[in-house]
Formats: sequence, structure tokens, C-alpha cells
Amino acid sequence: MTQVAIQAARAVDYEGAGTVEFLLAEDQSFYFLEMNTRLQVEHPITEMVTGIDLVQAQIRVAAGEPLSFTQDQIIQQGHAIECRIYAEDAQNNWAPSPGTLMAYHEPSGPWIRVDSGIGEGGEVTVFYDPMISKLIVWGHDRQDAIRRMRRALHEYCILGIQTSIPFFQALLDDEEFLSGIYDTGYLTPEKMTSLTQSNSSVSDEVLAAMAILALERDLSKKPAQQKSSGSKWKWANRIRH
Repeated sequence: MTQVAIQAARAVDYEGAGTVEFLLAEDQSFYFLEMNTRLQVEHPITEMVTGIDLVQAQIRVAAGEPLSFTQDQIIQQGHAIECRIYAEDAQNNWAPSPGTLMAYHEPSGPWIRVDSGIGEGGEVTVFYDPMISKLIVWGHDRQDAIRRMRRALHEYCILGIQTSIPFFQALLDDEEFLSGIYDTGYLTPEKMTSLTQSNSSVSDEVLAAMAILALERDLSKKPAQQKSSGSKWKWANRIRH
């Protein structure tokens, strides 16, 4: 597949980052699906197993610089998994779950990566894509990566909205998924119903405690109100001088 992808890019004189997708059959034959002329949301998977910063490489190519590596120097090691953390309610047919993040705690540790653009107190609105972050882990093999992702999801705590975290926790415990033997028909309506009925592994007591802490932090950040004296123009002049 790698060689075919390279040939496809060369055939159209393509320059820059891109992704060629294929469908793989049981007999290991594969079929071209599409080419995306951009970085994929899942590009951290490639970065984790190759050690190459694709964003940096793309910028350097755009600046007219040559790549700092050759195809033969790219070596894939280990296994990586990515979970998209969305502000959606899996138990309500994946309905959007906008709102304010009352508490937000990302997992951390060796070979755990979180690409996010929001934090505690941030707001998820209905006007933009509801993806909160991308959670990526690396392991020596698939089983190792699954174990690490389980721990990372358990440590990931978001209060104030519904997220896709419970769904991924259920998915990583599903026997069919763990077997590694499945296809594009894996997530049947029945399977989705089974997985989305799973509850978060975070206890109600922990959630309540974190909510109280978040509220206390919010109150402590509010400045004490002061009575205004004199003209606002005078105050503005004091600030300037």
C-alpha cells in the first residue's frame, strides 16, 4: 500500500502532506478509496509510530526546503491508538452536548499525548465542530496500546457536558474489538446500542467533589467589587499615566 500511495502522489506531481486511503480485504488485497490533500485528523498516529513531526515537515516543504529524511529512513515502531473526544451524548443518539467545562483534567504520562484547544471554563458552542481534543497513546504492541488508552481514558475527567469518553471505555472492553478480527460492519446498530449504554467509570462522589472544587476555583478568581468614585474619564486618564 505504501508503494502504491507513493506512485499515486508522483503520478500527479503532488507536493506536501496528504493521505491515501485504501480498503483492505480478508485476502490482503486492497482497493483505492480516496486521497485527502491535507493532514488527517488521525495524523498523530503516524507521528507516534514513526517519530516524524508531520506538521513541521509540511511547513518546511511549503517554505521550499527539502525533507530531512528519505523514504527508506522511515521506520514504523509499535502501535498507536487515537480517540476523538467529542462533546456529544452517545446515549442520546450522539446529540450535541454544548456547555461550559466546569472541570477539565487531561491524562498524562509516558507515551500519552493530548491535542486540545480548550480548558477548564471553556465553552463548547453549537456553532463549531464539537471535538474537544484528540487523545493518542503509543504502545509496544496493540495490547500495550489498549492498556495505556484505558488508563488515559480513566484519568480524563470532563464535567459540565457529555462526552464520547464512556463510549470509548466500553469499546476497549469489547471482546470483538479486543480480538482484532472485525471489519467495517463491526459497529452494527445492536453493537452501538450495547456500547453506548455503558456508564462512566468515574464515581458520582468524585464527580461531585470535582464540581465543588471547580466552583470554588471560579469564585476565587472573581475580583472583589470596588465602589467607583469620580468620573470614568478621570479613571481612564489615571490608567494612561
